Amino acid sequence: MATKVLDITKEHCPMTFVKVKIELSRLQSGDILEVLLSEGEPLDNVPRNAKEQGYNVLGVEHVEGTTHKITIKK
Repeated sequence: MATKVLDITKEHCPMTFVKVKIELSRLQSGDILEVLLSEGEPLDNVPRNAKEQGYNVLGVEHVEGTTHKITIKK
């Protein structure tokens, strides 16, 4: 099982989940994607969209300032 980090803190919706989906497509089943993103729309939309696509959202945590980390298992 591999872990990949994707920083989309400078991206805006709808590109946030598009980038997450592209990165998830490159991973093997069981791999972990840690997504760094900004609060607001991305923080609301990315976990919801990941769940709707059938991915397992393992956690959402505050990192610092307006940055959060979402951990997704493929």
